[in-house]
Amino acid sequence: MAQTTKGTERTLGQLVADASTDLKSIIKDEIALAKVEVKADVAKGGKGAGLLAGAGLFALYMLGFLLLALAWGLHAAGLSVWLGMLITAGVLLVITLILALLGISALKKVKGKPARTIDNAQRTVAAVKPPKV
Repeated sequence: MAQTTKGTERTLGQLVADASTDLKSIIKDEIALAKVEVKADVAKGGKGAGLLAGAGLFALYMLGFLLLALAWGLHAAGLSVWLGMLITAGVLLVITLILALLGISALKKVKGKPARTIDNAQRTVAAVKPPKV
């Protein structure tokens, strides 16, 4: 016996079609969110790398002048030229290590994975998954 439906009730086929459409929409939205998160991380990484490169360039110019002045200043203070240059090279090593550590710290802030998207996808799967009996 066929069951008649009123104007506001939907058939089982319509409900399945709507659920399928909603699921497709959710998946598309999750993919779009993942793209946004990955793009933001790439931008942060690029910014960190660019700042690190710029700092390195300016440090080379500045340190060239300062270190030459330091080496000649040590020579003027009574040390031999080679010892003044060696001490200056040691200062250069310390500055290089500090800049490298700062650059590594900036690059570690990049997450590398879309955490919000993964969390949303897990919650969506949990909500759609039928309960265990």
